[in-house]
Amino acid sequence: MARAKKQVLHPAEQYALDVIEGRITACRWVRLACERYFHDLEHGHERGLYFDREAAERKIRFTSLLKHSKGEWANSFIQLEPWQQFIDWNVFGWMRADGTRRFRTQYEEVARKNGKSTRGATTGLFLAFADGEQGAEVYSAATKRDQARIVHTEAIRMVKKNSGLKKHIRIYKDNLHMEATSSKYEPLGADSDTLDGLNVHGAIVDELHAHKTRETLDLLETATGSRRSPLIVIITTAGMDRQSICYEKHEYTCKVLQGWKDGSFVDDSWFGIIYTIDEGDDWRDESCWIKANPNLGVSKKWDDMRMKARRAAQMPAAQTNFLRRELNVWVHGVTKWMNMDAWGKCAGEIDALHLPERLKGKKCYAGLDLSSTSDITALVLVFPDEEGCFDVVSRFWLPEDAIEARTQEGTHYDVWTREEYIESTPGNVIDYDWIFDQVEKDADDFDIDQVAFDRWGAARVVQVLENKGMTMVQFGQGFASMSPPMKELERLILAGKIRHGNNPVLTWMADNLVARTDPAGNIKPDKEKSKEKIDGIVALIMALDLALRHPNKKSVYEERGIRTL
Repeated sequence: MARAKKQVLHPAEQYALDVIEGRITACRWVRLACERYFHDLEHGHERGLYFDREAAERKIRFTSLLKHSKGEWANSFIQLEPWQQFIDWNVFGWMRADGTRRFRTQYEEVARKNGKSTRGATTGLFLAFADGEQGAEVYSAATKRDQARIVHTEAIRMVKKNSGLKKHIRIYKDNLHMEATSSKYEPLGADSDTLDGLNVHGAIVDELHAHKTRETLDLLETATGSRRSPLIVIITTAGMDRQSICYEKHEYTCKVLQGWKDGSFVDDSWFGIIYTIDEGDDWRDESCWIKANPNLGVSKKWDDMRMKARRAAQMPAAQTNFLRRELNVWVHGVTKWMNMDAWGKCAGEIDALHLPERLKGKKCYAGLDLSSTSDITALVLVFPDEEGCFDVVSRFWLPEDAIEARTQEGTHYDVWTREEYIESTPGNVIDYDWIFDQVEKDADDFDIDQVAFDRWGAARVVQVLENKGMTMVQFGQGFASMSPPMKELERLILAGKIRHGNNPVLTWMADNLVARTDPAGNIKPDKEKSKEKIDGIVALIMALDLALRHPNKKSVYEERGIRTL
């Protein structure tokens, strides 16, 4: 392969050379991006391309004048790592024969905590105020304007910390503008009042994987038509939806990177680079983590990654999150949740049928999951102790006719009913009076503080229980409500701080549960995807949430810095 003429290589070029020659560990997509650079140095002129070193260095010098605004490097000047310089070196150095910028789209996919927001802000400022464009319109774009402000707020702080920029750039709320060039830089969300009338010179699109539709990106791309050197910068982490606009751009980037190499496809306007592990890599192998985390050991810490990897090895849901967010691997949004080995170790010394006797008189919190009238209903009581552990008592009801029908389908409902883990009610629909009677008995035996319930189909039950003196708490079933206690339950199980008495029905439901993950890494039970019933675990999660908010001490969520609704 041809390489640059013998001279002192710029750090960006040295990085590319080190990747190609194996001195820096990188995945195939990064190697292809590096090889593409040297290939184009030799052959780019054949397609009307040339490289302007001064233009490339101008962007990197501009960035070095800006300061970090938070964290361990707050108030220190930004020093781009070689891999970051390589990206800017390419995007701002390559030119077309007419002197305009070659690349019109920059697609960069990298794991979280590798400095995406900081670099996005520097690029936004450069495009708006240092790119020589009169009347430049530059936007930080996201699904919501508040999300777009993450990058944009970084840019505002950088301006405030630079005396030279402050002389020329005015700040008004979210707006940065320069009167001398009539240029501006603003945040833009799909929820903005209007997305019409844009004349885009540059846009920084943050976390494209979170965009549920293609509307915002399509609008930005079509709004660049009157600009000579527009640039759309997409910086994202891998997502879960393979039907999304982000996966479409991911696949296109792969096509561009592979295409120049084998001659099957060329797009000289598209710069793409993807930092991820290679197919066949063992995600537990620390030596491959650098492939997805080029800033590992700098902005991203080894001890944090190792802690998350240990958790991922224990919990399937955490593993999915680790692969996507920490190793930039596209994953499915659905995964089996429970580590059944860890669950089995949480049986405790007292079996489920004898556990209630031991807990008489103790304070507890309840979760009630009401299924359809012909299926299983679950009540779970959670008892916190002074050591930070939780005992779990489970109650299940099912109509007699349903027990016979489900047994024929292969469940163990008949055995569990005989062994008194399930209580049958007469007929083919659930008799709620049996539930009311049990709750009254439990209220006599235990100090039930509150009962959490899902409002669906619960109106009569709630009314009756409130009339019996129960404090009923409505509990949402979405990510905001379910994710914090579900993640805390994971932690407690791994720490051996749950004692469930090895109730076979609850254990069966734990093994059934599938977790759905959203783009932000929140989780919730997915009843549709779970292979069988999960009502008891849902009730456990709701009851645990109430216990974690114990009014007599500081909330566990507050201690752990978990934001809840």
